[in-house]
Amino acid sequence: MNLPEHGLSRGEVLEHLEAVRVDDKDWRRGRCFGLVFSAGDDVEQVGREASMMYLSENALNPLAFPSLGRLQHDVVEMVTGMLHGSDEAAGFMTSGGTESILLAVEAARNRASAERGISAPQMVIAESAHAAFHKAGSYFDVTVRTIPVRSDWTADVGAMADAVTDDTVLVVGSAPQYPQGVMDPIPDIAALAAERDVNCHVDACMGGFVLPFMESLGHDVAPWDFRIPGVTSISADVHKLGYAPKGASVLVHRNAGLRKHHIFVFDDWLGGFYASTGIAGTKPAGPIAAAWAVMSYLGRDGYERLVGLVLDASRRMVDGVRAIPGLTVLGAPIAHNLAIAAEDSSQLDVFRVMDVLGTRGWHLDRQSPPDSLHATVAASNAAHVDEFLADLRAAVDEVGVERTDDRSTEYAPLPE
Repeated sequence: MNLPEHGLSRGEVLEHLEAVRVDDKDWRRGRCFGLVFSAGDDVEQVGREASMMYLSENALNPLAFPSLGRLQHDVVEMVTGMLHGSDEAAGFMTSGGTESILLAVEAARNRASAERGISAPQMVIAESAHAAFHKAGSYFDVTVRTIPVRSDWTADVGAMADAVTDDTVLVVGSAPQYPQGVMDPIPDIAALAAERDVNCHVDACMGGFVLPFMESLGHDVAPWDFRIPGVTSISADVHKLGYAPKGASVLVHRNAGLRKHHIFVFDDWLGGFYASTGIAGTKPAGPIAAAWAVMSYLGRDGYERLVGLVLDASRRMVDGVRAIPGLTVLGAPIAHNLAIAAEDSSQLDVFRVMDVLGTRGWHLDRQSPPDSLHATVAASNAAHVDEFLADLRAAVDEVGVERTDDRSTEYAPLPE
């Protein structure tokens, strides 16, 4: 489309926006297992109103907008407490999990360059680690050494140890990992990092707002946070199961000395002192305000209530899937991420099953290998699990032995 010769009216603009989103998934009805995470209309309203209060402000300069510096500090401090960071811990908000991961990799690279003179940096990750680590490797010229997962889908620490070299700057564990929702053995990974004096990043973008409240609710949770010596940084997304609007994540380092390696500072130009805590310069203020508002509105008891709903829904979903002939859930998901697969992929095509589910309004991501359907269960899905399982069973019966030629996976396809 070309820029209109004459501006449209407000009504025309809004009418067009309503029209173009007619085919978007209706996540408010609980049929979208991922991408958008809702804790209810009241939470959404708080986040919206806070975001609108700061719609146009720019968090690039906290001297101009000191309230944003205070709000960001509060969010980071609240998250740090959840992660059992000490008073020395330091971090910043980012636009999302990918930026948090990028900055964790950059910090590891810069620290190794400054302290050990490493010029050909490498990181060691499991094949289950988020694709953002590969993106970071590409952006920051850090070679990615990928190791396999074990039969239970967790990182193989022995293989990780074998992959570490003198040029390794970072090892990574996920809490939990995204594809199958299982916990990597963080204590063993962190011990390996401490032994080699390299950074250890825990990717808790998915679990950062679930695992702490699982623990306070009395569930057994394997160690994963700053209580483990050797963990140098953790990422946690407020806009996932923290239920804030996009995009709000937090990257916390064990101390300010580690954090300094991800900050860019420059003054050798005509514009004056420039310090940037993230990839972008201009930093939208709305997500900062909204994250503070939602976290403050929900509080610990609110998150415990929501995590309780999510755990109950997830376990009903796992049990329900495994009760459908021909289907299984991969591994032992700890919380809210799970992968639905065929017991025998030659007899049942789960991608074809997803095609049928899609006609009924459901959205799950295709992923591979192996072929599976990925679900992230949020509070908004809890009331719809039985309906989903009924439609899933019906879809399996309808598909039978049919297969689709489309083997594409859809976690983040390219837009047109």
